[in-house]
Amino acid sequence: MYDTIAEDIKQAYYLQKYKNDGERFVAWYLRNVYNLDEIQARDCVTDGADDKQIDAIYVDDENSVVYVIQGKYYQGSIDSTPLRETLSSWILLKNPASLQDGANHRLKQKLVEFGAALDDDYEVCFELVTTGELTSAARDDLGEFQKQLVEDDSFSATLVLVDSEEISRRYEIALGRDNPSISHVLQLEEGKFLPLTLGKTSAVIAAVSLRDCLRFPGIKDQTLFRKNVRNSLGSNNKVNKGMRSTIYNEPSEFFFCHNGITAICTSMSLSGNVLTLHGLSVVNGCQSLNTIYSASERVKSADDGYVMIRFYEIPERDRADKISISTNSQSAVKARDLRSNDKRVLLLKKSYEQQYPSGYMVTKRGEEAPADRDDALVVDVTTLGKVFMAWHSQRPNISYSETRVFDKYFDNIFRKDYPAKNVYALNALWRTVQACWAKDAGNPLGLNDSLLAMRAYAPYHHLYAISVFANTLSNMPVENVPDPALVYERLKESGMLDVVVQFAGGCLNIALESAASEPLPNNRVFSPQNWIKTKSCLAGIRAQVKNTVMMMPMMPGGAETKKKLDAALHLAPEDFSERYTAD
Repeated sequence: MYDTIAEDIKQAYYLQKYKNDGERFVAWYLRNVYNLDEIQARDCVTDGADDKQIDAIYVDDENSVVYVIQGKYYQGSIDSTPLRETLSSWILLKNPASLQDGANHRLKQKLVEFGAALDDDYEVCFELVTTGELTSAARDDLGEFQKQLVEDDSFSATLVLVDSEEISRRYEIALGRDNPSISHVLQLEEGKFLPLTLGKTSAVIAAVSLRDCLRFPGIKDQTLFRKNVRNSLGSNNKVNKGMRSTIYNEPSEFFFCHNGITAICTSMSLSGNVLTLHGLSVVNGCQSLNTIYSASERVKSADDGYVMIRFYEIPERDRADKISISTNSQSAVKARDLRSNDKRVLLLKKSYEQQYPSGYMVTKRGEEAPADRDDALVVDVTTLGKVFMAWHSQRPNISYSETRVFDKYFDNIFRKDYPAKNVYALNALWRTVQACWAKDAGNPLGLNDSLLAMRAYAPYHHLYAISVFANTLSNMPVENVPDPALVYERLKESGMLDVVVQFAGGCLNIALESAASEPLPNNRVFSPQNWIKTKSCLAGIRAQVKNTVMMMPMMPGGAETKKKLDAALHLAPEDFSERYTAD
């Protein structure tokens, strides 16, 4: 893996943007493992003078995880020094505000973002990423440091070693070259397993040692969990944290405190106490095995630690999928999952698909629309909830938070009898906005690089700005929200949709640049990632829209444009509704 990376970081991008191989290595990891683009990767790297032992901070808004990365790029053995550096950053990050003093410019920006993520209950994962190999003493220290993180209630976090082998596995996954077909031979212990035949289905129920669990292939690269409905929820998940505590403090009790793991395979055979498995997949137990793996150094010495695993021979794909869904109750399901069968969601799905027969509303994670449906009319309820938050609640600054949308504010933003035509209109508006932000679109709006690095949440502000245009042109108060179906219809009929989308994107851009130019107290550093999640960002967008509308007649051709916009978006008071509260 070292040779592959060494060759890759000779590219002009790495040589021009980063001053040494250490920074280049971290940037390579972010780009090739986490699939960040050039701008995003550069934004994450904090390596350099006054980096406080933090080489990069990557905030994954989609999965609500913050990765704090320490990179060590060299060959040979590695002692415990990098681990101590990682532990030092953990201690410092308990108070990100105070850490700002003496931090370099890039780290200051990421610390603000880090603090905001903690406020939103993001999980924290410290990664020691290295092409070297830890000494046996360093691995012992790794286990001890992992234990310290588990036992500290003031700041819960995971410490993960991403060594050369793991980098290689993750790299292959990112390239899509992994082979999901897994075979494994398991040596069961006498008196600790029971073979069964139920109908035509063969099964083996076994007490498997935690140490043997570490030997399952496909945990590192997650291929073992391809049929699982959820990936790992991280160590900060309450259930997973409890499992880690049991492993470290009472491993002999793990078997009795745990509900067990369910695994399926396309074929299996039992000869004596040797169980051979083909086409293996864990359909319930992703959280458990990842938690066991994260505590691997402690598990290796846990002679009396066991977990119950149910192995089923299930060659039929449909039946395997059914078992996967039915058995997933070990960890708490996300709020979005719980809402998939909510009456309001189901009624919304029914009314939308009745009115738009070529359309489809996806309500469950992993669900795919039928092949005969029009892709342009496919709506995902997760995205729809976030769009509701941006348009009807006028709070695009929290649209990125799936938990808030589907938990705290769900009852406010998902309404009974919500018109299907509004779903159609918001989906169309959102797709138009998204097309401007696509990585392969070539930045048609001329957006600031900082905005482009925030594709996970900035487009919701762009959509919000469109609603503000209708509000401003109609001289309506801030608390009033325009009818989305009417806005979309008027813009399409007048041919002004692309014009408003362009103007709205420009207003967002100017609002960011204006905020960045304002001096901050106490020598604080402006953070675009923090600004876009604040209410002051919304005030800035509204101010820029108002200014654009006022100045439009003075622009070349602006008088005619203003006349067309007035005709299209000057709506009557009855075309507005009250804002959905989300404060």
